[in-house]
Amino acid sequence: MQGSNSKNIPSSVIRRVEKLRSEINHHNYLYYVLDNPEISDADYDALMRELKALEEQYPELITPDSPTQRVGAPVSEKFAPVPHAVPMLSLDDAFSPEEVIAFDQRVRKFLNHTHDITYMLEPKMDGLAVELIYENGVFTTGSTRGDGFTGEDVTANLRTVRAIPLRLVNPGKDPLPERLEARGEIFMNLKDFRELNKRREAEGQPPFANPRNAAAGSLRQLDPAVTASRPLDIFLYGAGRVTDRTFKTQEEILAYLRSVGLKTNPLIDRCRGIHRAIEYHDRIAAMRANLPYEIDGTVIKVNSLELQGQLGAKARSPRWAIAFKFQAARAITRIKDIILSIGRTGAVTPVAIMEPVKVGGVVVSRATLHNQDEIRRKDIRKGDWVIIQRAGDVIPEVVKPLEERRDGNEEKFEMPATCPVCGSKLVRKPGEAVWRCPNPECFPRLVKKISHFASKSAMDIDGLGPKVAEQLINAGLVRDLPDIYALTMDDLVSMERFGQKSAQNLLDAIEKSKDTTLPRFLYALGIRHLGEVAAQKLAEHFGSIEKIMQAGIEEISAIHGMGEELARSIVKWFQEEKNQTTVRKLLETGIRFKDRKTDTGEKPLQGLSFVFTGSLPTLKRSRAKAMVQEAGGRVLSAVSRNTSYVVAGENPGSKFEKAKKLGIPIISEEEFLNLIRK
Repeated sequence: MQGSNSKNIPSSVIRRVEKLRSEINHHNYLYYVLDNPEISDADYDALMRELKALEEQYPELITPDSPTQRVGAPVSEKFAPVPHAVPMLSLDDAFSPEEVIAFDQRVRKFLNHTHDITYMLEPKMDGLAVELIYENGVFTTGSTRGDGFTGEDVTANLRTVRAIPLRLVNPGKDPLPERLEARGEIFMNLKDFRELNKRREAEGQPPFANPRNAAAGSLRQLDPAVTASRPLDIFLYGAGRVTDRTFKTQEEILAYLRSVGLKTNPLIDRCRGIHRAIEYHDRIAAMRANLPYEIDGTVIKVNSLELQGQLGAKARSPRWAIAFKFQAARAITRIKDIILSIGRTGAVTPVAIMEPVKVGGVVVSRATLHNQDEIRRKDIRKGDWVIIQRAGDVIPEVVKPLEERRDGNEEKFEMPATCPVCGSKLVRKPGEAVWRCPNPECFPRLVKKISHFASKSAMDIDGLGPKVAEQLINAGLVRDLPDIYALTMDDLVSMERFGQKSAQNLLDAIEKSKDTTLPRFLYALGIRHLGEVAAQKLAEHFGSIEKIMQAGIEEISAIHGMGEELARSIVKWFQEEKNQTTVRKLLETGIRFKDRKTDTGEKPLQGLSFVFTGSLPTLKRSRAKAMVQEAGGRVLSAVSRNTSYVVAGENPGSKFEKAKKLGIPIISEEEFLNLIRK
């Protein structure tokens, strides 16, 4: 361990720091690579806190590969170029079995082989290709594919991806290679993608079009803290230059990458003969809808590295591999109009209104166009015939316009200077692509602000959705959040479609919402960038709304997982006098919540951990998780021997099988609810 004054540090401290790093790296590997944790989140956090404390006390001991340095780099102004020692070439595509057979015939003809070739097969991830460079086992440089010959230096951002080890494990007696260039694909799981989009929409940000865009956008952030807040993952599929090691096959490379702690796709297979490769493709295609991530085909590679060398490469692609692509679920329709949607935080998003068309089994009539820059890049116009796609279960996307079908009546889109609803001048901050309406009382903003406050994950006011919020605003009864708690029976029955019973139900729900938790209250306020998870961390760290309102940027950003941008947004929100008044008035209405830190009462699920899988019959997953936390239990993302119960709904996934294998108790939703009642 290096350090200018390390001689003055007690040897017991040095040994403890090394032991902590070794343990944390081990648990990171189990959790992020093998998906098989063996300690609880609380125990892991305790190890990390101890290591951070020792490094703060002895900063000379901090090393680049320490687990605490996942997010330690300053914000970058631009990405430096990184040349690839071995070019990262792209693959030729095939879209039919005939094209794949033709590829095999070219390979055998080039090699003058009459017998079947052995191929390695893998799902083709729909992500972003990267190269990871390890020197003597330590991660030193990470870059994008770029043009294949030179990529962008995204080392600081890749350090934040938990599935990427900062130090390799040594599986044998021989030392690790002096240099190992591992190639892989950064991606985002579909579940994480949907949750990220849900958070972005709740925070007033435009959603990502698809998981690939989300992964690419997250990796190319100038601030590594933003990347750290995004749920990125990786599969390694090959290597560039490797010193001190020789391999005979692609299969050996993958086995070695796994042995040193790098994550590879478990669906990788080997076969002899191209027809078996086509069978593999069909098998993966059948699994595609149930995979937790997006793929757009399979990759077929000649297994022998000697044969790969003989085949060589063309200008941009190797002769020894091909991508067998799936046919995308696409359709052609016409854009009838481009309208503007005003979000809760004022974000103004262009939306294409299209002639309804069926795509991937779903009728689509609207698609977000994200922002003006994206519209200009694709040259999308009102009246255009366009290709749209809906890959897997993600939101519709306009791929491109069909320029050859234009008749001259199409209209280019220009973002208006003022809000189409309230007339306020739109603003766009430097570095942002999104225009915003600055008027907090703009009708669509106010509707979404109130319905967000009342939503299930926030104050949970049943019956106060967007339609009712519109009625209350139009009637002049609600102009800000505290007004909700001043509503009376006379107010409600005077409105259309409100009788005595429905009015009383809403008033009861409003009264019931006063008993809440601090995280729910914080999330309900609608602070930009503050999602449910961050609200939970904020509440647990400070314990009271008063302390949060007085906290500074440095204090908040020091909390694990809370970046400087989020901290700035929270501090700015609470510094505004009108927001302070809103919070004070809300508390004066009788809203009350327990300080979790001082709540020592016995709870029914204290000490128990739960994993959810499948669709629950009556409960939303978010509500079920909240019930566990409120009852003193913990929610885990993966099944391990430390899991107390797996709650299984309809169509459970791999977690169900893993629980059976480990003998973990599997319970239904009804049994789960009974457990809480007890």
